[in-house]
Amino acid sequence: MIIDTQASQRQARLLNRLSGTNLALAGDFNQRIVLQQVRLKPDITRPDLVAITGLTMPTILAITRKLEAAGLIRESGRTSGGRGQPASRYRVAPSGAFGLGLSIDRSGLTLALVDLSGETRNIWHHRADFLLPDQVAALIPLAIKNLLGEAEVSAERDDPFIAERLIGLGIAMPDDLAQVQLPGQPSAYSRWADIDPLALMRPCWNGPLHIDNDAAAAAIGEAHFGMGQIYRHFFYILVSAGLGGSLVLDGMIFRGATGRSGELGFLPVGRASLQDVVSRRALDARLQMIDTHGDAAENAITQWLEDAADALAGPVVAINCLINPEAIVLAGDLDKTLALRLLTKLRQRVQDNSPAPLGARADIVLGQFYEDAAARGAAMLPFIDQLLPSEANLMKKQA
Repeated sequence: MIIDTQASQRQARLLNRLSGTNLALAGDFNQRIVLQQVRLKPDITRPDLVAITGLTMPTILAITRKLEAAGLIRESGRTSGGRGQPASRYRVAPSGAFGLGLSIDRSGLTLALVDLSGETRNIWHHRADFLLPDQVAALIPLAIKNLLGEAEVSAERDDPFIAERLIGLGIAMPDDLAQVQLPGQPSAYSRWADIDPLALMRPCWNGPLHIDNDAAAAAIGEAHFGMGQIYRHFFYILVSAGLGGSLVLDGMIFRGATGRSGELGFLPVGRASLQDVVSRRALDARLQMIDTHGDAAENAITQWLEDAADALAGPVVAINCLINPEAIVLAGDLDKTLALRLLTKLRQRVQDNSPAPLGARADIVLGQFYEDAAARGAAMLPFIDQLLPSEANLMKKQA
């Protein structure tokens, strides 16, 4: 897979910790920080923003006026009681910006339209195994047209979809999409190895394009709109056709030296890999060998849950020991009821296998961004690039 040039530049800037910043970038970053705080804390006041960000009142005053004029935040009321003039309260304007997110996976496509508050305004699914690049390119233009058209004529609301405020399309897909062999994968699927996904999507979309690993994109969505509002440090597990992972530290994705941190699915389990046991494809392979009705199917599912929990427990204990996150967040394509059963078994296995001196074990929880996590996370990529804070926003590009 050819890597997004913008993503490569951001990765390089993060790897060079001496790159520094300048006043223009710092000013933009301050604006992003204020917008993020307004988004996280509805009805926040300017004095609150001063206390949280450490910026001066004149700076906060200028930034909130700018954000309000841009339609990104709005006044939601005023404080009552106390001395002096009542302070204005602010919250994010959901229709201030929109992002599109496309998930390309071995089990199909998902396209999501997400607003600035994190609400999914519309979503489209196409379930088909191992779609080839030309099939994806043929499906997406009409999917985008229909998705946006439906959003424009949806039920009346105070903050309707505004096409002019659509700021970009994010793409989420597994790394090594063609190279990692899964059961039932046709030889023609190797075509993905020579495809630049951004070039593939360019005829479908003439605005900004962004791309990221599916687990990283899903974790970004969770960090900004889901469990990230509770946990600043967590390890994210995405159970899809394969198995992916991503590490979030202090609210930011940690990508590692070459951008491949969190590759949970490649960990060895005997002679196999972890994703050969813990993945939707692994479960489907078991169900295909039996009668999918009655006790046989339930027995196969129960045995898969036992095996999956057993296989995941060791890596989760290792994550607890090595990283000490606050939470392990699970999401993906599993039915939510099934995911909860896996979660219960995994918690017990981790408790049984954790070393006694390990005083703190991470909470093991379902993601709040559970359904369609990769597509919804991909829709966040334009927001991260243009509006919300990340370390990359503060780094200067190298000459």
